[in-house]
Amino acid sequence: MSTESGRAGWDIRMAGPAAGARHRVLMLPGGMCTTEFYADVMAEPAMAAAGLGMVGVTLPGFGRTSAPEDLSMENYAALLGEFAAEAGCDVLVGHSLGANVAIELAAAGVFSGPVVLLSPTFSREDEAKFLGVMNSVGRVPGLGALAWAVMMKALPKAMKRDLPPRRADVLAADLAKNDPGFCRRIVRRYYEYLDRHGSLVTRLCESGVPVWVVRGDRDEIGLTEQELRGLRDCPRVTLVTVPDAGHLALVEQPARIAEVIVEAAARAG
Repeated sequence: MSTESGRAGWDIRMAGPAAGARHRVLMLPGGMCTTEFYADVMAEPAMAAAGLGMVGVTLPGFGRTSAPEDLSMENYAALLGEFAAEAGCDVLVGHSLGANVAIELAAAGVFSGPVVLLSPTFSREDEAKFLGVMNSVGRVPGLGALAWAVMMKALPKAMKRDLPPRRADVLAADLAKNDPGFCRRIVRRYYEYLDRHGSLVTRLCESGVPVWVVRGDRDEIGLTEQELRGLRDCPRVTLVTVPDAGHLALVEQPARIAEVIVEAAARAG
């Protein structure tokens, strides 16, 4: 799919008014996810009632979309920042890896509007243990490629248990579209990014943008006590816990996520 700006090979999903929207929201899915994971949030009545234009963009490379040569978080922030400006987006929402790209957008000064972070990772210590193992194994010649191929074949079936039954088949099939080789490479760059910064809390707070950090009450992504204190001490950060939700709160509790986005949009401008 492409946009007016000619981004052939990107997966872009639009909803809400094409013109005259009060605010326009850029939504970045997580790693191995596509814009399909935002479909329920986009369809929530609260989004339409708030007059929000919505633009979902799969991080290039996931879902068999065209990948950039530079897979660093900094380059993804530059690419999506340029897109946000061209699309007129003044609110930013990111989930998981997409949330980390959103952090970099804000920290680098590329985006200055309200930011909603759905289950972000602030440090290597917070990340799911299996991903750290896959990153280590992925560096082993020969074995790494095989391990990622096996994992990407098993992951969709495993994740179906954590998805709402009415959406499980569609979302699992979406996950199965990913290229193991690409996932292996970008995860390596992602861990290098986390290691460069140690913890992203200070970097986020110093960005000066209003931020909502949203986590499910049973989210497997961790948060250290020091990071929690840092977020609580940051006057522009609002912490939100979503009941009865894990890492995929956007598909488990889309109505609550829509409420947070509407609240953030009210701060735009």
